[in-house]
Amino acid sequence: SEWFTKPGSWNSFTQLQKDRLTRTPCELLMKCQQQLKSHLKKKFQSLFEGQARQGNPTLLNDIYTEVYITEGGSGGICDEHEVRHIERALKKPATPEIKIECSDIFTSLPGKVTHVRTVLTQGIAGIGKTVTVHKFILDWAEGKENQEINFIFTLPFRDLNLIKDKEFSLTQLLHDFFPELQELGLSQLFNFKVLFVFDGLDECRLPLDFKNNEICSDVTKTAPLDVLLTNLMKGNLFPSALIWITSRPAAASQIPPESIDCVTEIRGFNDPQKEEYFKKRFSDKNLAKRIITHVKSSRSLYIMCHIPVFCWISSTVLERLCEGKHSGKIPKTLTEMYTYFLIFQMSLKNEKYLKKQETDPLKSLELNKEFVLKLGKLAFNNLEKGNLIFYEEDLKEFGIDVSEASVYSGVCTEVFREEFGLYEGKVYCFVHLSVQEYLAALHQFLSNTDFNLLKKTVDQASESKNGHLDLYLRFLLGLLVEHSQKLLKGLVPQGRWQFIKRDIAHYINQKISENLSAEKAIYLFQCLNELNYSSLIKQVQKYLKTGKLSKKEISLTQWSALAFVLMMSAEEKEELDLRTCTLRYEGLQRMLPVIQVSKTAL
Repeated sequence: SEWFTKPGSWNSFTQLQKDRLTRTPCELLMKCQQQLKSHLKKKFQSLFEGQARQGNPTLLNDIYTEVYITEGGSGGICDEHEVRHIERALKKPATPEIKIECSDIFTSLPGKVTHVRTVLTQGIAGIGKTVTVHKFILDWAEGKENQEINFIFTLPFRDLNLIKDKEFSLTQLLHDFFPELQELGLSQLFNFKVLFVFDGLDECRLPLDFKNNEICSDVTKTAPLDVLLTNLMKGNLFPSALIWITSRPAAASQIPPESIDCVTEIRGFNDPQKEEYFKKRFSDKNLAKRIITHVKSSRSLYIMCHIPVFCWISSTVLERLCEGKHSGKIPKTLTEMYTYFLIFQMSLKNEKYLKKQETDPLKSLELNKEFVLKLGKLAFNNLEKGNLIFYEEDLKEFGIDVSEASVYSGVCTEVFREEFGLYEGKVYCFVHLSVQEYLAALHQFLSNTDFNLLKKTVDQASESKNGHLDLYLRFLLGLLVEHSQKLLKGLVPQGRWQFIKRDIAHYINQKISENLSAEKAIYLFQCLNELNYSSLIKQVQKYLKTGKLSKKEISLTQWSALAFVLMMSAEEKEELDLRTCTLRYEGLQRMLPVIQVSKTAL
């Protein structure tokens, strides 16, 4: 092992041998366990939100807001965009569902498997998987929960990617990641209760070839990392160990079902938890109240706040707007929110790194135009691949100098974050998939946006089986709106957009009248909403208020508009009564999403 080649390591080794001879196994266990707990507590006690990395960390226990965890997942192949998946899941009528506490993730559920070895926790990007893992580990390290577990080893896939081509024995791997174990001697470790945590399966760049990898059951045998991981997860290697894997839904199928004892899903924040987050985020109660009121006033923003990362993005933007540091219209659409977010992060870079107080934050985009364009290109080209994390070679491919990325990530961590893994090497990532989708849309918008490109993207999004372009298209269309143009005046050439906006809105209306699924039609209304084209929506809302809807012959497009209005409503649907309407089969098909979330449909 390379550990023995380090200066002074022979002396350290001989001291370890003496300690092993003079200490009882129980004393060694306690000492190594306390060292590991101390290391993990130091690592996970702080939640680095944005500029906190500059020296003002937020304590996880102070800001942590419980997320809603339930048994099971959606199952099968993910056939829609993650954001729409969570919107639909949260609209389902209240049915008996088992809520699981974070600390009870390995507790057997009534009537289920008596011994849970491997748990797979699913959840969309930014829903709180990693923070939940950190909270679980922190509670263990602080002696609060799960003290029957002797050791917890966290091996995030983004760190394992850095050593994906190397060979290890399981004992060597643990020695490298957790030097605290040197004194214990790993032959003893396998007599204890151990939990391995593999966070971020969707970020894994190893093949995880469960079918063809050789069987390995010897913890001292050297093998490729991929072989170690698949055998550990299957139970061939260290079968008594507990395994916890987290993943976005689309990547979860990489693990064979027979290797999983329990599947859980993180749904994010329910409505009370959203308010709790904002109240914890701001010590100023009046500011928290104003921000909660604003977020509630925009249904599309309020729905997105089921995602904890979006709550944080909204907090970052609305705090600056509400406190009057920067005047501006309060955002009502997703595109406006993300545009402000980018602007404010770039202005922070000028203020903190360049020591320049830029009076107009909008000018910060002009000052950082070259880097924003490079970042957009990186985002766009990796969106199709589903890559959310990047390494040095990825940055170089898109002309981003590593030192340049470090400067921006150090003072602008919200957009692009630099992390040091447990193993040597740096990992770069967008704070959330939606930030990557926004920057990808901005890149395309600045590069080559005309009616034909937008028309093609609308067609692709309408035909996509997994909805991977849904949020990207909403951002692309939202950038056509006049207010977005004003915010981006340092980047966007002015003119001609008004006619393109009108033409694409007309095309989307045409598309809605075609033979589309109900979900796709509702999604296209979200696109019109992002474009601020809401005349048909307002017409349907008027009919609902006056009761005139039942007296009319309703077109297919109007049925879709009605479904959109009802799905975006904050009220829970106790009863949907369509008996007074002339409802043909095609109209019924367009209303199916509303019928499915209503307790009673007549």
